[in-house]
Amino acid sequence: MNRLLIVDDDHALVNLLKRFLEGEGFQVDAAYDHPSGLSAALAGGHELIVLDVMLPGGSGFELLKELRRQSEVPVLLLTAKGEAVDRIVGLEIGADDYLPKPFDPRELVARIRAIFRRTREPAPSAGRAEPDEVLTVGDLSMSLGSRRVTCSGKPVDLTSIEFNVLEVLLRHAGTVVTREQIAQGALGRSLNLLDRSVDVHVSRVRRKLAAVHRGDDLIKPIRGMGYFLGAEMPEKSKA
Repeated sequence: MNRLLIVDDDHALVNLLKRFLEGEGFQVDAAYDHPSGLSAALAGGHELIVLDVMLPGGSGFELLKELRRQSEVPVLLLTAKGEAVDRIVGLEIGADDYLPKPFDPRELVARIRAIFRRTREPAPSAGRAEPDEVLTVGDLSMSLGSRRVTCSGKPVDLTSIEFNVLEVLLRHAGTVVTREQIAQGALGRSLNLLDRSVDVHVSRVRRKLAAVHRGDDLIKPIRGMGYFLGAEMPEKSKA
């Protein structure tokens, strides 16, 4: 479907992006303030939302917070150039990725396609559903087909990108996984200088696991290297 929603009060920028994205095969809807943007986002029917931080009637952060209470639709946040705090706050709230303004529309397309590659479920082959691969490490279990995660028998609600981050860690359980490996595997891109997106996504996953898991932190940061999910090897099964 490739249907996008852009929420930004810069009409000239929205018109430019709309023409460019439609030329790349996307269907594009637009909203120009917080109330109409939230209404359109909650109405569903969009596969991804491009959301500006600064909006009339309320901030993009407020819109994202409200959206995350009801929807896990991927969100790519547009932030002011140099405002690292906006990027970190946006990721903490639940954005999947960010892009600082001004930007090249080609990079926006690349970011959108990277998110789609990592969030879309593989289609069944020949009309028959593929067996559901399950990764299990201790009390932590991940179903790749249904994209469900449980820890200590309790469900863990993750965004699409958080699910991908955890999958990378599970597949490399028992070894240190670098930030670059996580970025490539979960975000579909390389890290930029001073890019903290991986750290923020991992931090959110750790908090959500800690809320249902008793005992030691399942994911440990390794200073100057990356992250370690403690286990010998993940168990794999077919459901």
